[in-house]
Amino acid sequence: MSGSKLNLLDFSQSNIRTLHLTWFAFFLTFVVWFSHAPLKPLIMETFNMTVAQWKALLILNVALTIPARIVIGILVDKFGPRNIYSALLLISGVLCLAFASAQTFEQLAFLRFMMGFVGAGFVIGIRMVGEWFPARQVGLAEGVYGGWGNFGSAAAAFTLPTIAIVVFGGENGWRFAIASTGVIAFVYGLFFYWKARNTPKGSTYFKPKKSGGLEVTSKRDFYFYLAMNIPMYVILAVLAWKLSPAGVGLLSATATNVLYAVLIALFAFQFSQIYKVNKEMLQHGVDDHQKYKFKQVAVLDWAYFVTFGSELAVVSMLPAFFLETFSGMTLAKAGMLGAAFAFMNLVARPGGGYISDKFGRRLSLSIFIAGLSVGYFVMSQVNGSWPIALAVMAVMFCSFFVQAGEGAVFAIVPLVKRRMTGQIAGMAGAYGNVGAVTFLTIFSFVDASTFFMIIGACALLVLGIVQFLEEPEGHMTEVAEDGTIQQIELT
Repeated sequence: MSGSKLNLLDFSQSNIRTLHLTWFAFFLTFVVWFSHAPLKPLIMETFNMTVAQWKALLILNVALTIPARIVIGILVDKFGPRNIYSALLLISGVLCLAFASAQTFEQLAFLRFMMGFVGAGFVIGIRMVGEWFPARQVGLAEGVYGGWGNFGSAAAAFTLPTIAIVVFGGENGWRFAIASTGVIAFVYGLFFYWKARNTPKGSTYFKPKKSGGLEVTSKRDFYFYLAMNIPMYVILAVLAWKLSPAGVGLLSATATNVLYAVLIALFAFQFSQIYKVNKEMLQHGVDDHQKYKFKQVAVLDWAYFVTFGSELAVVSMLPAFFLETFSGMTLAKAGMLGAAFAFMNLVARPGGGYISDKFGRRLSLSIFIAGLSVGYFVMSQVNGSWPIALAVMAVMFCSFFVQAGEGAVFAIVPLVKRRMTGQIAGMAGAYGNVGAVTFLTIFSFVDASTFFMIIGACALLVLGIVQFLEEPEGHMTEVAEDGTIQQIELT
């Protein structure tokens, strides 16, 4: 193969087989993760929920994914993607069955919070795909992985209302529909462990020297890294406040204060781990061939904040937006139209990765973020007087740039530092969820039009940050466990 051309139907190639195995694992995590969104009216009726409670459920769904992606990034770098993806799918299946069996709103809320763990699956495949494809193809391969996997939310929106109402029917139809996704995820977890491998035969799986935090290579980057961890804890504290008596009242004042204390303790523990991992570097420095710039990670974090963060928020509310904006809309049709946003993942995210491979990393990402800003400003103008077809076109225009931007971000992630790809992907992914919780929290206070305008304005700020990104070029140097030095081409 040459250039960025990939024959995705050539199953005789082990890397193509691995790509298909991995994107489908990611696809199932998204089906499970967003199985509740298109079933909103049925779930609300069962539990006699208020709108505020439903919005709290949406926020809970993406909250745990913030720390989970950091933890999963550490685990995948240490134990390999095959083991971690299999375990995550098995656990996801069990959690999904438990959610479908919930009998009270409190149980439903707790299990939806735990389901946020499922969203960490994305990080695992980024490391696996990065191991199987060279730099000239990695953007497209990661785009296929991310785009086809992300389509799981659209698949859930398309199919689950029909399965719940037509196939199962009755007041428990939504339970059976959601439970069926958990069973499939569990079975596929076993299949993935059987068929997947971490690296091509004969390749080295590079591991970090220490676990517990990202290794940085200068004192300046150490403090920069510490600062970049703060927004994750701030948004979790905002979430705790949102669920407190001052917000929707899901948590008592005592429980809220306990949660604040836990966040402070986690904050202190993580900082101690980061110091432990980087203590030797702070005292003695590192060899030049081991150095990389942490600002590359920071720029990608903020780019994913506004791309994937906005996608997570929008796919959570879009079916309900169509249902409430256009009169005569049925639940099944609103789910399908809401899925239009995620539908573009099939082509946009691979397209964004391919364009990044072909035409440059920073330029491509800049164009996509500018485009998504325009797209959200257009979506802010959609109202009940618009033809539905035109509203769907506006949604798909915006979603193309959102998902192409995601593809461009993760075309770069595997090129920063190979042995820490899982952790870098985990941090960028966590920032995506910081964005989701941020935007969903904003949505709980404003109407849909203002919500879309705020995302568009945030994108313009991130566009300025992206200009600090440096093009990966030359090669990166990694040290194997036996001490041998290997160079990995970045072009």
